[in-house]
Amino acid sequence: MIDQLKRAYNFNAGPSALPLDVLKKAQEELIDFRGTGMSVMELSHRSAAYEEVHNQAIALLKELLSIPEGYEVLFLQGGASLQFSMIPMNFLNPEQKAAYIMTGSWSEKAFAEAKLFGNPYQAASTKESQYRRIPQFDELQFNADDAYVHLTSNNTIFGTQWRDFPDTGEVPLFGDMSSDILSRPFDVSKFAFIYAGAQKNLGPSGVTVVIARKDLLEKANTNIPTMLKYSTHAKNNSLYNTPPTFGIYMLGEVLNWVKGIGGIHEIEKRNEEKAKLIYDVIDQSNGFYIGHAEQNSRSLMNITFRVKDEELEKKFLAEAKSEGFIGVNGHRSVGGCRASTYNAVPHETCKAFSEFMVHFQQTNQ
Repeated sequence: MIDQLKRAYNFNAGPSALPLDVLKKAQEELIDFRGTGMSVMELSHRSAAYEEVHNQAIALLKELLSIPEGYEVLFLQGGASLQFSMIPMNFLNPEQKAAYIMTGSWSEKAFAEAKLFGNPYQAASTKESQYRRIPQFDELQFNADDAYVHLTSNNTIFGTQWRDFPDTGEVPLFGDMSSDILSRPFDVSKFAFIYAGAQKNLGPSGVTVVIARKDLLEKANTNIPTMLKYSTHAKNNSLYNTPPTFGIYMLGEVLNWVKGIGGIHEIEKRNEEKAKLIYDVIDQSNGFYIGHAEQNSRSLMNITFRVKDEELEKKFLAEAKSEGFIGVNGHRSVGGCRASTYNAVPHETCKAFSEFMVHFQQTNQ
């Protein structure tokens, strides 16, 4: 049946597109998961059948991201937004400072939560330029005795992305990678702590991945509620309580899909090609389309732009919707247009959108 359906041109920023092959497999296994006579949603999280799913997902993530020894991989709930408070709760004492690099709305939210637990400060900010760029390394100002340095690797609302990551020396580097994890290779060892909601590149909403250095977890604050301690989840292989089992199953299947198409280097190649289709139209439009992000800070995941005047922009968004392009409106806080080209968004979807953009310009000059 699914082959007969017309698939939307899905540019939603999250929850976002999932690979069609993964959806088909989930459909096939939905009622009888691998001969158990039950759906994976009905399995006990203590069963051998589910434990295999759980552990395979962890192993695949370690393999695809080349996660070194000495790191824990956790599956948590509450989204990245819960991590905004769990991180300072675990790692920031009231007398300590932590450095936050401000590149958009999500770093602002993380910074606000940290204020409840310690003394965070802004190590750099590009707010004065409407978050059009990522700070240069020489703009970063942090202290050797800071609890950690925090950054957001990709900014969904403003369409900017770190190309490389700073070396923070002995100060642990923390990264919110919710919107670009698994989209390209990077050196995990630069980070002490990484977190990411699954609903953009890893799977459906409901699962949050944490990759944390074991020695960091051993030093974490213990005088906090049990469920909010990372050590609780690390000691119990993320099975202290019932995890989001179906979400983890789907995450594992997405990881299998990534591995099957050639791994993270192939994903990066595809993402670059997809983004180029749309950025080229913006760059060649002679000001009809206006990109938000500076070129050296452009995101491969979220392409943000405006149409040259407000009335044309309204018309553009209305026509895009009528042509089946879903989720092209910019975030409600900033307006404009946004195409989120996450891993599972097909090349054909981006090509169709770029062709629509060209046609719209030609008929509305």
